[in-house]
Amino acid sequence: MNTPRILKVLAAATTTLALAGCGGSTDVLGNPPTVSNAAVVTGQSLSFAYFQRCINPIFLAQLPVQGGGAATNTCAGSGCHETKTGTGGALRLFPAAATVDLSDPANTPAVIRASDMYKNFYSAQAAVVIGSTTQSRLLAKPLLLGVLHGGGLIFLSENDPNAKLIQYWISRPVPQGQDEFSTANYSMFTPADPKTGACNTQ
Repeated sequence: MNTPRILKVLAAATTTLALAGCGGSTDVLGNPPTVSNAAVVTGQSLSFAYFQRCINPIFLAQLPVQGGGAATNTCAGSGCHETKTGTGGALRLFPAAATVDLSDPANTPAVIRASDMYKNFYSAQAAVVIGSTTQSRLLAKPLLLGVLHGGGLIFLSENDPNAKLIQYWISRPVPQGQDEFSTANYSMFTPADPKTGACNTQ
């Protein structure tokens, strides 16, 4: 009786069964059977209308650099987050981005997504953890909340009017299953009109 040969055969059979039990093929050298992945559930987005009306203007405003004397600068300025000459990390902004008329039927989602304003929105949203203001770099960096910001301290506290706008935007995503252009979020304005309404902060 050839015991080493029998042990090798048993070991090979055990390995084959173990692989098959894990979803692999019985042919250990072949490809596994077709894999079917569950449908992906997409995450939520933030409101483009609120961004355009209430957040993008913050990037263009002359803001004082706290502790910098009389120094002021814009987030979208060269040397900061301007898309071509900025040195400010991942947030990239087009300072001359034109406002998109959301009431014009010609401005379809595809048209808006090709605009510089949308590029600003997309870049800003990438610096956000939706629903969490404290984990969002868009807010944590200008407040120096445990993270370095090359531009220094911009907002003295979370009660700064601009910080309040950013907090409000981050904490109110569009309803699940709707895109960033959802009119459901027009309630973020008073009255509920992204053209004429004031930017709510609470």
